[in-house]
Amino acid sequence: MQTKRPVAVALAGALCLAATACGASTSPTANAAADASAPGYPVTLKNCGQTTTYTKAPERVVVMNGASVAEVSALLALGLGDRIVANEQSYGRSEVPGRATAIKELPTGDIKLNDAYDVPREAMLGLRPDLVLSTTSYGFDAKNGFATRDDLEAVGAGTYISPQGCDQDTSRMTIDDSYRLLRDLGKIFHVGDRAEKLVAASRKSIGAVAAKVKGDATPNVMVVFSNMSMGGNDFSSVAANGIWNDILAKAGARNAFSSASASAFADLSKEKVAAEPVDALVVISYNDPNAEAYASKLLKEFPQWPAAKNKRSLVLSDSIYLGPSNDLAVEKIARMLHPNAL
Repeated sequence: MQTKRPVAVALAGALCLAATACGASTSPTANAAADASAPGYPVTLKNCGQTTTYTKAPERVVVMNGASVAEVSALLALGLGDRIVANEQSYGRSEVPGRATAIKELPTGDIKLNDAYDVPREAMLGLRPDLVLSTTSYGFDAKNGFATRDDLEAVGAGTYISPQGCDQDTSRMTIDDSYRLLRDLGKIFHVGDRAEKLVAASRKSIGAVAAKVKGDATPNVMVVFSNMSMGGNDFSSVAANGIWNDILAKAGARNAFSSASASAFADLSKEKVAAEPVDALVVISYNDPNAEAYASKLLKEFPQWPAAKNKRSLVLSDSIYLGPSNDLAVEKIARMLHPNAL
């Protein structure tokens, strides 16, 4: 029933693989050729078993795909877009006005991507990065054709794996991980004040919404990626566990399929989906221009759902995933579910 799009391969690889932890602890120094540390430096950051010391703010940043938009969005939110020499991330749309266009206009490095739709080893080294960002450790695994953290250390590049990405298990991810991403990048680039302002604004917004919906009924919400197949069943891209559950909880809702899988995604039959009393539908658009049509199709396919009877659905993109804009997802979901409270 769903069309398997190529990006599903990258999404599955980045988010769903049960993998080993990141590399052994070492102490590389990014920008080691610098004669002296820049003002505010050196700064040291521990990340996935590796400690890196930065002597100045990185100037040649490569953002790997990883089926994410978190890292590039965080850089843009922090005002660091001019440091990016190659970005492979895009959701095609954003809840933040202008962000999708800003991402589209970033340089890509004119890279021929590998089978995982990401930057292969030789191309990465040819970009001469001083910082490489990857959503999970998958992006630094030699078995996947990527430059390793050791490879990049050897050419003076720092590496960073986003929160909960060390073992590639994003099922434990929460909104706090989005804050940690902002703060870590703020530290690396010596813009911690900007990071703290973003975190404070997000916390304030989410706290206000959560307070208003507290005490209301808690609807069952299905979260699913639009027109994407990652398994053998009709519904193999159903979000089960991860940051979306924290977002739903703050918006006064619960994930209807959180118990269907212990991992980030559930691979479900049509019968299993039909049997669940879904009160509302949230479709995640990942480079799909027809996400609204997909949402309408699901509501027609399951007319017994309360969501179908009440025509209650919402399309989101980057705000419901790791990144700087989770407050927008909380607000939009809460308005759909609790219109009288907001």
